[in-house]
Amino acid sequence: MKPLSDIFPLLAAPRNIVITFHQKPDADAMGSGLGLYNFLIQFGHKVTVISPTNWPGFLSWMPGAKKVLDFEMQNEKAVNALKKAEWLFCLDFNVLNRTKNMEPVIENLSCTKILIDHHQQPQTEVFDYGLSDTNKSSTAEMIFDFIINSGHSEMINTEVSECLYAGVMTDTGSFRFNSTSADVHKMVARLKESGLNHSQVHENLFDNFMEGRFRFFGNTLLNRMEIFYEYNTALIAIPQKDLIKFNVKTGDTEGLVNFPLSIKGIKLAAVIIDRGDERKSSFRSKGGFDVNTFARKYFNGGGHFNAAGGKNKEPIEEVIAKFKQAIKENKEQLTN
Repeated sequence: MKPLSDIFPLLAAPRNIVITFHQKPDADAMGSGLGLYNFLIQFGHKVTVISPTNWPGFLSWMPGAKKVLDFEMQNEKAVNALKKAEWLFCLDFNVLNRTKNMEPVIENLSCTKILIDHHQQPQTEVFDYGLSDTNKSSTAEMIFDFIINSGHSEMINTEVSECLYAGVMTDTGSFRFNSTSADVHKMVARLKESGLNHSQVHENLFDNFMEGRFRFFGNTLLNRMEIFYEYNTALIAIPQKDLIKFNVKTGDTEGLVNFPLSIKGIKLAAVIIDRGDERKSSFRSKGGFDVNTFARKYFNGGGHFNAAGGKNKEPIEEVIAKFKQAIKENKEQLTN
């Protein structure tokens, strides 16, 4: 990939641009995408943001979210936009299969593809320009750097700030993860100077759920959580019937995997959810246990050192059994 700095002189010439990110986008994916959108439209570019799938309702407040296309629900319109694109920004994913059904369409595009991401082992051969930096807290932080380094810091307006703050705040666990560097705090200070109301963003993200989500969480923590103190591990396994019973929607399980990490002594927390067509897993760890490697080895996934995910086609009972065997094989690392 060529460096991002090579496209800075090209930003001023209006063109057709598409921005996309991984399926089932979280606040960092949507925030970095819409932060970049609100930056680029100031140049006069025609910019379309496409999500590979639907997204959580608690992200719909973001400036520009109403214009985002759902590739699955608005396929014809999304495909047409992709075919007309001169530039395609790919944010917050490292391999094309993270875009689900968009993958074959992206593969066949002849436009310039630009990667901005912070996950490990990126598929660099499919991108023309880009940056993959695992030391960054979030893709939102990388979009902030992109804007600053391009020499257009004056374009960080309230809309850009709200989106980028949402991304960096959530991906750093409200600034408690090790990835929260001094640069992250400097970034937030700069966003505040632009007029950011950080408390309103926090309210939009965390005080915007339906009652059923809390009843689902209560049932899950009471009835679906197992603690393996001999491995310093917690597992939450959620059958599909629970999703149906509590009418769980996209985004309602967000943050659930972090709860067991609050238990004294727990170094690894896992959530395995039966989605019907596949079993989705989320992993979080403290200290020196590498869940990226763990997810890649056992669960067809990957991510970051302390936060990763995976997916399996086997029945949930088999995935649970695989997890229990995996923690036995990693006992030394989990107990040291």
